[in-house]
Amino acid sequence: MTTTTATDPVTLGALLDRIRAGREFGANVYSTLDVLQVLYDRVLRITPATIDDPDRDRFLLSKGHAVAGYYALLAAKGFIPVEWLDDQGGPESRLGDHPDRLLVPGVEIGSGSLGHGLGLGVGTALGLRAQGRLDPRVYVLLGDAELDEGSNHEAIAYAGATGLAGLAGLTAIVVDNRSASHGWPGGAASRFTVNGWTAATVDGRDHEALHTALTGHDNHRPHVVVAVVAEEE
Repeated sequence: MTTTTATDPVTLGALLDRIRAGREFGANVYSTLDVLQVLYDRVLRITPATIDDPDRDRFLLSKGHAVAGYYALLAAKGFIPVEWLDDQGGPESRLGDHPDRLLVPGVEIGSGSLGHGLGLGVGTALGLRAQGRLDPRVYVLLGDAELDEGSNHEAIAYAGATGLAGLAGLTAIVVDNRSASHGWPGGAASRFTVNGWTAATVDGRDHEALHTALTGHDNHRPHVVVAVVAEEE
């Protein structure tokens, strides 16, 4: 079910420009593009034809304010019509400033209020396990500043203690541009490893490194990939 056709960066940039329509995007949008490309090109087992398949992988965008790049990627992959991008955020548009799973094909959760995505990812993995779904993985994309939210600390601790890996395994991806209020000794990954997660910290622009990290889980513990990008990104 994986989409194997690589996303053309020029095409993705043109789609993003259709959404931008003269506006300026912040670092929250551009910092996620490489992770999204690697996920949808080489990792996630989901296509426009399998968005309702119970055995699909699940991708949850926790940092919903970074949705512009996500919409551009979904259009590039055929999940949504390209024409939808031209009216993003309009009064009749299905593409709001935060994603809505009831309006946008391929979107798993409505998000935007930071701190909810990882907890929802934990719940999704538990639900799949309870249904006996042995194959799907759950991927959650967060920002490093979002880890300041207490709900994420609870989700990290719970997932580590209950071993959400192997069956319906959980992978968190933290885009780290050093925007957290205080940071963590040893880097963002240390916040997870102290609770029993495996971790990889890589260059958030290096597609090969991202792919290796995203597929590097050991199937015994939950896994986190910290994708480091420049501070201005």
